[in-house]
Amino acid sequence: PNPRPRTNPRPRCAYKGQVEPHIKRTTMVKELNYHSISHVIETWEQVRRIKNFEQVVGTVLFQQLFKKSPQTKVLFGFPIDIDTDSQELLTSKRFLMHAAYLVEMLDTALNMLGPDIELLTEIMLELGAKHIRYGVKPDMFPQMGEALMIALESALGKDFTPTVREAWQETYSELSGDMVRGMAQA
Repeated sequence: PNPRPRTNPRPRCAYKGQVEPHIKRTTMVKELNYHSISHVIETWEQVRRIKNFEQVVGTVLFQQLFKKSPQTKVLFGFPIDIDTDSQELLTSKRFLMHAAYLVEMLDTALNMLGPDIELLTEIMLELGAKHIRYGVKPDMFPQMGEALMIALESALGKDFTPTVREAWQETYSELSGDMVRGMAQA
């Protein structure tokens, strides 16, 4: 990626729950800081070395998402009152499938951060529009971001430094910001 200073007004951080999808720009993800992308890609490679990383990281991510945003359980076909620590949930084929699939999608997106950044923006916009049909709301993205940070911290341990956390938050904010823009444009 070609790092360049931000010249356009930036929507506020989706990770922190302040989204302004009405601000139009052609490519949001493109504006990620080179160092942020570098930290994200390097630490993601560490995560990918974990045996069954999709299931390991995805399980923590979904478990945390369900704790932070119980209404999301229903979106994935689970009763809202299911215990997020129960073996019934954590060993469910549906749960494990969704967990692994989300991490696979994240993996695909992260692999596009370099040369395919404009295509990635288009895909994220389309993905946002598609998620409206699933019942996803823009205010669910901050909880997903928090769950992702916990899952990454769990996977990376001491390597999940404040600098790495900030890089991941910036990246998640841009990716989810594009999805929210896609929802608004649908």
